[in-house]
Order: sequence, then C-alpha cells, then structure tokens
Amino acid sequence: MTSPIVHTWRLLRWGRTLARHGALKGIENDPNTPAPVRRLARIARFGARVPAVPRYADALQAIGPAAIKLGQTMATRPDLVGEEAARDLLRLQDQLPAVPFDTLRGGMEASLGRPLEDLFSRIEEVPVGAASIAQVHRAVTTDGRQVAVKVLRPGVEEEFRRAIDTYQWAAAHLEAMGGEARRLRPRLTVENFRRWTLRELNFMREAASASELAEAMTAEPDFVVPTIDWRRTTGKVLTVEWIDGHKLGDRQALIDAGYDLPKLARTLVHAFLRQAIAEGFFHADMHQGNLFAIPGDRIAAIDFGIMGRIDRRARVWLAEILYGLITGNYKRVAEIHFEAGYVPSHHNVAEFATALRAVGEPMRGLSVKEMSIGMMLDGLFAITRDFDMVTQPHLLLLQKTMVMVEGVATSLDPDINLWDAAAPFVSEWIRSELGPEAAFADRLVADVRTIARLPELIRRIEARYPAPGGEPPAPPLQEVEIVGTGGAWRYVVVSAVTALVSIAATWAILG
Repeated sequence: MTSPIVHTWRLLRWGRTLARHGALKGIENDPNTPAPVRRLARIARFGARVPAVPRYADALQAIGPAAIKLGQTMATRPDLVGEEAARDLLRLQDQLPAVPFDTLRGGMEASLGRPLEDLFSRIEEVPVGAASIAQVHRAVTTDGRQVAVKVLRPGVEEEFRRAIDTYQWAAAHLEAMGGEARRLRPRLTVENFRRWTLRELNFMREAASASELAEAMTAEPDFVVPTIDWRRTTGKVLTVEWIDGHKLGDRQALIDAGYDLPKLARTLVHAFLRQAIAEGFFHADMHQGNLFAIPGDRIAAIDFGIMGRIDRRARVWLAEILYGLITGNYKRVAEIHFEAGYVPSHHNVAEFATALRAVGEPMRGLSVKEMSIGMMLDGLFAITRDFDMVTQPHLLLLQKTMVMVEGVATSLDPDINLWDAAAPFVSEWIRSELGPEAAFADRLVADVRTIARLPELIRRIEARYPAPGGEPPAPPLQEVEIVGTGGAWRYVVVSAVTALVSIAATWAILG
C-alpha cells in the first residue's frame, strides 16, 4: 500500500511540473481563483524558468499517461481553454515520442505467439501515430491486406496504476472536506476513470467493442467502423482494417480535399446521438485524432478503448431532456430531473424549471459562435449547486463525450446550430420509442411473452390440482417403527394378561 508521503510527493511534483511549463499561469492570473490557490501556484513556480508561452502538452506529457488523457479531452474545447492552449494540446492525441520498434518486437511476438513474419509481409517501423498508451504501425498482412497494428507501450500499465492510486488518495481527502467537494463525489469519478482505463488497456475488449459498435451503426452508413482482424489481435496487439482519410482536426486539409464540412459536422452529431440514445452504446473518446473524413463525406472512427453504455431508462430521460431544451419545454425537463432522482424532492419543480430557462433560453436560435458555451456551462454548474444535485458518475462519460463531439462539430462548422442538428433525430426517436405506436408495440410484446408462458403455467396448475375424475395419487405410507419384544413366551404372557383384563372389565360392567 502506497504511503501518504509518496502520494503527497507525487502531487507536489506534478504541480511543480505544471508550473515549470507555465501551465498554471491562467489559474494564477484569473481574478476568480481563490487567493490560497493563487499563492500555491506562485510557490510551485518559485525558482523555475517559466516560458513566455505556456507549454501545456509538454507539462502533461511529463506527468504521465493519465494526465495525457485529460489533455486530450481539453484539446477539444478551445472555447473553454483558449485557442492557443487547444492547439498545443492537440499534440497529445497522436504526436507523442515513439517507442523504438525493436523495443516492441519481442513483446508483440510473445503476445501473438509466433514470429511477426508469419503474420505480416511488411510492417513499417516508424509509427503513423503515438498516443498515451499505444502507438500504431502501418502493415501488410501475409494475404495482402492493408492494416493498422496498434501496440501497447511497455510499462504503461504500471504508470497508470501509480497515477490512479494517487488520484484515489487525493479524491478521498478532498471529499472528506465536505461541502461542494462531497457533492461532486470525486472518489466515484476517479473510480469510473480507473475502470475505463483498465478496459482501454485490454485490446481484446477494444476489438469486441468495435465489432459491437459496427453492428449497431448499420443504420448510419456515413459513420464507418474498421473491421477487426481477430487472428492478429491479442490483449496487447490490435490489428484492424487500414483507413485512408484526413483527420477531422485538420480543417484546411479537409477544405483542400473538397469535403463538405457542414455535412461532416451533422454526420458526427447524428452518429453520436444514435449511439447514445438509440443504441445505448457509444464511442466515448471521439476527439479529432480518432476521427477521419473518408471519400463520400463519410466519417471513420478508430480507437474503441473507451466505450460508454447507458440503459433504456436513462436514454429515455436523456432524449426527453434534449427535446425539452430544443422545444423550450423547461417544465418537462425539470420534471424529468425530479423523476430520475437527480434533484432532491424537497426542491420545487417550478423553481428548477425557471432556473433551466434562465440558462437555456438565451442559447436557443443562436449559432455556436454567437453563444458563450463557457457561460452556459457555468450557469448549469450553478444550477446543480443551488439545487443540491449530486454528481451522477454513470453519466460522466456521456457528458464528457458530448463535450468532445460538440468541440469537433463546431471546429468543422462554426455556424452549426446543435439544437437544429439534433432536433430531427431526437424527435423521431421519441415518437418511435415513446409515442402511441411504441406503447402499443411494447404492450403487444408483453402480451406475446405472457401467452408464451401459458403452457408451462397450465402444466404447473394441473400438477398441483388434478382434473376432476382423475384418481389422485395414493399418499405414501407412513413409516412404522417395529419394536421387538423378545422371545415367543413373552407374547403368550402378554396375550393371557390382556384376556384376563378384558374379562374383568366385562364382568364389572354387567355386574
């Protein structure tokens, strides 16, 4: 078990690393930052040569893979972290220093159980991309197919374990302070991050997730999931169909190639909504580095290590909330929050609806570039605090993905109106899932299932209550304990005494 001293030392070292790269300048200069936090930021950079331009990517890269994953998410939100910071953080998506191929070869062959020459006719030793936990090499299989081979970085599992161990320790102490920290439930948040990370480090799970998502997205032909090569896939090596395309993060390259950027943005929004609402199974790491534009104005996704899943009940709530915000029906949105238990029952539904209106109404009808997403998020966060809303860990991954998708979509089309893009899909899903036809279909399915159970029910009733006229089975005879009384002469004595007693009793009655 790691000692508190080690955890404290790691946190101090990470803070010092951020300060040395100038990554704490924003916190230090922000007038809204609490004074004690500003003092800690100044202490952290004491004696360090802070660069004039903050190097966020370098700082998070120096801290480790877990911090890199955080930076990848921040890179999708220039409206929150600033354009300069977002551009710098984009380097974390697939431009990290690569591990030499000779270092990887032994582990790959051990994982695959055979020499690489038996499976691949050619592998490019220089990777096409290197991210926080793995790097990707282009290759050709022995049967001539172009594939991408994703290989786990050596030692990354242990690095994640150490970092998450300290995150959990820090979260526990933060939550123990009570108040706002307890409401945000940082321990559960870190625990969810730990589970997501463990899944991402297992490439067999990633392959299975990609296969499942491909089946679920057959209704969205413009969203492509590459085919898995199961023969060349293990827990530490993943081989998939090669995708030729342009990254969605390179806007100018997309324009030069003639892609329809507004259509790509709408396709991305619709694909996410279908995954999250219609299927309940969604790609939860859709940053620019994992999305490619391919011919036909289609989008191909890669990297299925982090996937989210929500049940039908939560999906219905999500769809109704989105539709309520789209149509301005804030009362219904408020009621859903109370029905779901997100808002404690001692609060007033009408008051909560008014608070939602204050945040949502100024955003309606505006393009994204005309609205302040940061202000809207601040307003929503204030609502959660004012109405004692406890953080829902099972929805955190969905919220994170929605932020990513919005960031990528607006980078493609700054004029996109997310409400208008989402409205047709959400309204159709609500009509099909919650309308009269859906209610009739649900009732029909329930009745058919009931009818299917009738034969078994009848058999059970007949076994318990036989039909009239039928002979019921004879009850089993009770077991009788046989008691021996000795030799035959004892039976004679007992019989004689019994006869004498009977005669005496008869004489007494007659006399």
